[in-house]
Amino acid sequence: MEKIKSVSELGSGDIKQLLLKYAIPSVIAMVASSVYNITDSIFIGQGVGALAISGLAITFPLMNLAAAFGSLVGVGAATLLSLRLGQKDYSSARKILGNVFILNIIFGVLYTVAILSFLSPILLFFGASQDTLPYAREYMVVITLGNVITHMYFGLNALLRASGEPRKSMMATVYSVLINATLTPLFIYKLELGIMGAAMATIISQFCMLVWQINFFSNKKRDIYLDKRSFKLDAKIVKDSLLIGTAPFLMNSVSSIIVIVFNQGLIRHGGDLAVGAYGIINRFAALFVMVIMGITQGMQPIAGYNFGARNMARVNQVLKYSIVYATIIVSIGFVIGELFPRQVASVFTTDKELIEIVVPGMRVVFAMFPIIGFQMVTSNFFQSIGHPGKAIFMSLSRQVIFLLPFLFLFPSVMGIKGVWISIPAADLMSSMVASYMLFVEYRKLINKTSKPIIQ
Repeated sequence: MEKIKSVSELGSGDIKQLLLKYAIPSVIAMVASSVYNITDSIFIGQGVGALAISGLAITFPLMNLAAAFGSLVGVGAATLLSLRLGQKDYSSARKILGNVFILNIIFGVLYTVAILSFLSPILLFFGASQDTLPYAREYMVVITLGNVITHMYFGLNALLRASGEPRKSMMATVYSVLINATLTPLFIYKLELGIMGAAMATIISQFCMLVWQINFFSNKKRDIYLDKRSFKLDAKIVKDSLLIGTAPFLMNSVSSIIVIVFNQGLIRHGGDLAVGAYGIINRFAALFVMVIMGITQGMQPIAGYNFGARNMARVNQVLKYSIVYATIIVSIGFVIGELFPRQVASVFTTDKELIEIVVPGMRVVFAMFPIIGFQMVTSNFFQSIGHPGKAIFMSLSRQVIFLLPFLFLFPSVMGIKGVWISIPAADLMSSMVASYMLFVEYRKLINKTSKPIIQ
């Protein structure tokens, strides 16, 4: 069948071509999503105001937390699916698909109820002021009400990639972005819905593509499809999926805590506009980070399949190419962030005071940008081959062991500059940890293959 042919190529096709085949659609999808986030911020900044950007930045911890629960199910299940396909266990693969469907609904509903019950106090704790709270609350009410849709959309998209359909996963994201980008200016400028209009456009676009995803996975002519029997939760699948997904879950959860501390430091030393400056820097940095995520998503099914098939030479090779491509991308981001920060800031806002905060902040934040690609690929590599413990440790090493203490230490000495410096300092230290852990794992992998691929 066509599907079996598509999946089996992971174990026999040229690694470089396979990585490009799987990564390019993911990169396009992630870049499209990032470009939307950027244009969304531009529409909000230009159409609503500078304080609206700050209000949007206040919501980042909640957005990270929502992504954490989504990745707990989606990323873990996608890795498990790749491993099962490598073992040619299609029955279990179908069960994984059904279990993801149910788990996303459960987690999505629980998250929505919990957050909406305490939304205003949460946003105030995150650093919202009386000026930025209305914007943050307006945006998050709509986003949270649509959380189940968001979880389902991203969860099924992860399974599309893992099941050998990277292009369809890409198109789902691209079409969602196009719908989103069309509706956002309409809602903000024409219907005058403000920041709430941007949130509405996001949920509507995701719902449209979720309907398409469900229809795609309902085709029983495929090897992997939604079957009534697969909707029954399987204890082992749930346990394994959540265990593997714990790494990205903890990473996003800890990111929420970091952003809270980060925002509070910015407000203390720079005020509301400093939070808005971080929002701009974060959106721009995310453009390159998303490309790396696309590369790691392309790497994941290849590494997972071949690890499941015990083909260590191919595992090593896909890791090598992923690191090289990721380093090239973040190096480009480094050059732009260091040389053209004012031009970048001017795209988001015409507020001169806000721009003057962005420029030095961006230069500091991007100081260690060339090495973060390696760190991200390494962390996702351990996750891809079913080693969640190592991926979890790597995620926590950057966020908890280094960044969090730096955020308390540096600002007390250097003020707002210390807040910015905390990021590249943590990037440097965590990359050193990643290097050591990969070296140890690499030696183990080399011992399992007679012909080393990474030179």
